[in-house]
Amino acid sequence: MITVHHLENSRSLRIVWMLEELGVEYRIKHYKRDSKTMLAPAELREIHPLGKSPVITDGDNVIAESGAIIEYLANRYGSPDWVIPANSPRWQQERYWLHYAEGSLMPLLVMKLIFSHIPRSPMPFFVKPVAKGISGKVIGGYINPQLQTQLEVIDKHLSEHNWFTGEQPGCADIMMSFPLQAASARADINTLPGIKRFLEQMEARPAYQRAVETAGPLTPMS
Repeated sequence: MITVHHLENSRSLRIVWMLEELGVEYRIKHYKRDSKTMLAPAELREIHPLGKSPVITDGDNVIAESGAIIEYLANRYGSPDWVIPANSPRWQQERYWLHYAEGSLMPLLVMKLIFSHIPRSPMPFFVKPVAKGISGKVIGGYINPQLQTQLEVIDKHLSEHNWFTGEQPGCADIMMSFPLQAASARADINTLPGIKRFLEQMEARPAYQRAVETAGPLTPMS
């Protein structure tokens, strides 16, 4: 049986969602973040040396990294609807969004989170104005414009497609779910109707709701 090593409030919620969509039997092992550092506990290193989530075990197989897990589950347990043939025009679209999620969008969201927290971090009072100024310039001058451009590209795609690569959710939708939920906490998506509809559509699915009941809700840090 598959075991999902689930860190609270993390990317691993999307793995639980996929398993619910696939109807695959699984069990979940919960891990709590350190209340001060918000990092994963050391016990996760017993499963995978990086000590991060998501990671699953399936028999003797240990699979880490969301994209690798999603492709493994689709190929091992998914119906043909979950495995797009390489000669299909949809195949390249799925590959793009699968890699885009963590390769392009998440780095900007992580940068925004870090630079937003810098002025609130403990430091000598005379340093705080400098830190605040630098952080503000990085966020306002680079991160926000880049993030807005990327969200507009995503929104245009979702305004023209029901899901990322078809009429039903697939691997790309699972992969893109977390960064778009994170983006909704760090950027105004009210002017992005395609993204807003996608999130509402996703969160209304019974499989997603079962995943939340099992794994706990996602509350991205702002």
